[in-house]
Amino acid sequence: MNIPQRQIRAAFTDEAITVYQAYEPVIAAPAVASQSFVPPFKRERMTWIKPSFLWMMYRCGWATKPGQTRVLAVAITREGFEWALGHSCLSHSESGTGQAAWKKRLRDSPVRIQWDPERDPHHNALPYRSIQVGLSGDAVARYVDQWVLRIADLTDRVHDIRQALRDGKDVTDMLPVERPYPLPMELAQAIGANITPDLG
Repeated sequence: MNIPQRQIRAAFTDEAITVYQAYEPVIAAPAVASQSFVPPFKRERMTWIKPSFLWMMYRCGWATKPGQTRVLAVAITREGFEWALGHSCLSHSESGTGQAAWKKRLRDSPVRIQWDPERDPHHNALPYRSIQVGLSGDAVARYVDQWVLRIADLTDRVHDIRQALRDGKDVTDMLPVERPYPLPMELAQAIGANITPDLG
């Protein structure tokens, strides 16, 4: 399969897209219980959401890294997700982009975009990238108060997949099904994604 260098792949429906976060239990348990991010979750801090399950697994070490032992699947509105993309700035300036314009956008935008190498189940880097979306300020408030639809704890499932990997099994059927996410042209350009046809 010829996967574009920069493409959002995610589990999504007509209304929602699933993103992943990993926290310590003191934050994750109240979030699942209340179906919202509540204290000690701190709205003042930047919070990163990741549509790629395997990139989240790379980041949290299959829920083994300190402070990242509970993995949450957060269903948010597609409207909210696309608002974030539309109010974002790439963390690093692109060649051909004026430094002054990029710095101003960086200063004014409540959302950061990073494209990092996608990972396979064994954490090996793949030849295409996955998006990470960092929310701060107004974007965090919108995320918590408006966008979140459901929060599910996937930690037991994550442990099962990790054990299957340790047993040498093929875990493909245990992973979430992620498809190319259809982006309007202006959003794709704003986040530096490869332009692909809108898949509807």
